Amino acid sequence: MLTISPGHADSTHYPGRTHYQAPQALEALVVDGVADEAIWEKAAWRPLNQRWLGPEYSRDDFQGRYKVVWTENKLYLLGEFVDDILIDTHRDPLSQYWDDDTLEVFLDEDYSGGDHQYNHNAFTYHFSLDNQAIDIGTDKKPRRYSHHVESRWRQVNNTILWEVSIDVYTAAYQDDTDNNQPTLLSAGKVMGLMVAYCDNDGSELRENFIGSEFAPGEGKDRGWIDAGLFGELTLVE
Repeated sequence: MLTISPGHADSTHYPGRTHYQAPQALEALVVDGVADEAIWEKAAWRPLNQRWLGPEYSRDDFQGRYKVVWTENKLYLLGEFVDDILIDTHRDPLSQYWDDDTLEVFLDEDYSGGDHQYNHNAFTYHFSLDNQAIDIGTDKKPRRYSHHVESRWRQVNNTILWEVSIDVYTAAYQDDTDNNQPTLLSAGKVMGLMVAYCDNDGSELRENFIGSEFAPGEGKDRGWIDAGLFGELTLVE
């Protein structure tokens, strides 16, 4: 189920955030890019149709949508994308990772909004075509967070099915320690979520950045800094 929030902002989020309800899976899903579990049929699709950066594009160049389900231990996201050219030219996963074809999942454990540029108030996972996940650490440097996630995608003709699972961490997460524990999920929990896709058709830099939430004002690509842009995700039974 998807609704649009009323036209007023709360104290931490911009007006017009979407509200998505994710159904519960009773057992862990296999992350293989196939998404043949019955629970996926119960989840609603949500489009990626907000052009944050780049020129107009055709439906042959890009189309995108996603859906979400959850278990007590993990959040699961399924993306379906039409992308006519796949690019992964920056082989160092910590260098210009946003300029290759990239799935981005913005996740705020408690829907608190606010700044998350160099802290873990929220995470922005950049999923590369080789299934790594990169975000900025508290040291202001890119870091691998692939141990938080599992990622697999498959291509059929020009359509990509991209399936990921994510361990959810609170703002208390600390880099450079093995003591972090994912939080458990339950029905009624409200989280912040935004999804985007970086599309590159052969340039040094990405041509388009397309997201799931309307970004008002200038600097529409600021979701990696400002969690107030995220939509509202509610976990339901």
